[in-house]
Amino acid sequence: MRESQLGRMAWTDVAAPMLVVPVGSCEQHGPHLPLHTDTVIAVALADALAARRSGCVVAPALTITASGEHQGFAGTLSIGTDAMVDVLVELVRSADWAAGVVFVNGHGGNMAAMHRAMTAFEREHRSVFVWWPKVPEGDPHAGHVETSLMLALAPEQVRLERAVTGPVPAMAELVRSGVRPISESGVLGDPTSASAADGTMLFAELAEQLVESVAGWAP
Repeated sequence: MRESQLGRMAWTDVAAPMLVVPVGSCEQHGPHLPLHTDTVIAVALADALAARRSGCVVAPALTITASGEHQGFAGTLSIGTDAMVDVLVELVRSADWAAGVVFVNGHGGNMAAMHRAMTAFEREHRSVFVWWPKVPEGDPHAGHVETSLMLALAPEQVRLERAVTGPVPAMAELVRSGVRPISESGVLGDPTSASAADGTMLFAELAEQLVESVAGWAP
């Protein structure tokens, strides 16, 4: 069986593959989901890409990223946007051995850092692709989508009996105030109707989105 996990390989086994980097977070996801929810989803999608596309290796995930909007919730860790930009840029510079780099991003709070890093990648003429999942609107955080995905991917880590419904604020309000003043639970959306069946179907759709997007970009 072909090895696709970079961390398990010897350097002499690495040719010039496409490097796939899962980008998650360590942040609150309500009382019912684990802090590493975004990472679990990003890693699963990166693995799905490597399973379906030859020449891909999956890097260790970036697990602590830009999560300042979740400040005030116990367990949340963040390196901030400025540091995140530096991490992304230096990681790509270090991967000159790769034919290209694909970031599989599972956390919306990384958007600003990703956009800023892309400016540097374009200036340096580097082959980098940043992928964002396209999910239903109105379910921004720890709601039906993420809870269903986790029920499909890691059901033993979901405490559905704790799930509560939260507000769905306008993005401008969320950016301005962060999550804590808007939702005491940290939930933005409705996780109470989540199911593993919905998660399985949604994951298949997202994996297909990713595979097709990379095929359309591949250098």
